[in-house]
Amino acid sequence: MKREFYLQDDKSNKFWTIELSGNTHTTTHGRIGTKGKETRKEFATDELAQRDYDKLVASKIKKGYVEGKIADAPDHAKPDWASMTMSEDVFWRIIGLLNWKKLGDDEAVVRPAVAALSAMTVEDIQRFEDIMAEKLYALDTEAHAREIGEDAYRDGKYFSVDAYLYTRCVVVANGREAFTIILADPKQMPKDCEFEPLLTVAAEAYAKKTGEEFDYSSPVSYETYSNLEGWKEAAARDRGPPGNRGIKSE
Repeated sequence: MKREFYLQDDKSNKFWTIELSGNTHTTTHGRIGTKGKETRKEFATDELAQRDYDKLVASKIKKGYVEGKIADAPDHAKPDWASMTMSEDVFWRIIGLLNWKKLGDDEAVVRPAVAALSAMTVEDIQRFEDIMAEKLYALDTEAHAREIGEDAYRDGKYFSVDAYLYTRCVVVANGREAFTIILADPKQMPKDCEFEPLLTVAAEAYAKKTGEEFDYSSPVSYETYSNLEGWKEAAARDRGPPGNRGIKSE
């Protein structure tokens, strides 16, 4: 029996099907309205085929695919960003547009988010910057800084404040769920990875909309050590701001 699934969101309108027959399963995927691409995979035993089948189905459901007849999928309309007002939900929707398939090409990764944000008002672009700053500020704690891998904060040793900021960007860029989990549990911080381009999204959207430079500063600073509450224990140990006591900053 063939099972059909589809995914429709701000950037996707695609389908996926799978059919199991003995030690073989056949999948098809593509944009709704197209024939799609078919892949057939054969296994040594029926049991191995079933195991892979179950794994693939579970993975699609986890990614947000809905099971149902593709022919019955609702009409998919692209979001009208110009009609929206910036909010927490809209912020995370725009973050969700980041195109990780283009990882390695920073401009390509952020391009869909920049395009969507540039359709909104100047005030909305500024509010996007504010919300981003608030999220990065919330992650600016000693506990999180100690969990970022090779560049982690260690008492009295070299610590790159820029590297830590860019690691916090990774958390926000991975969406609301990742941010919520990692904010509550610093040990879940990503290790040895950065995504500085997140910091340019609002500026690029503003330039695209107005042709001018983005001359705006959020009320909340996302720079490392700005969250005094998050660094109060380190400050108490060092008798001052951590950055002033033997820690090299970039």
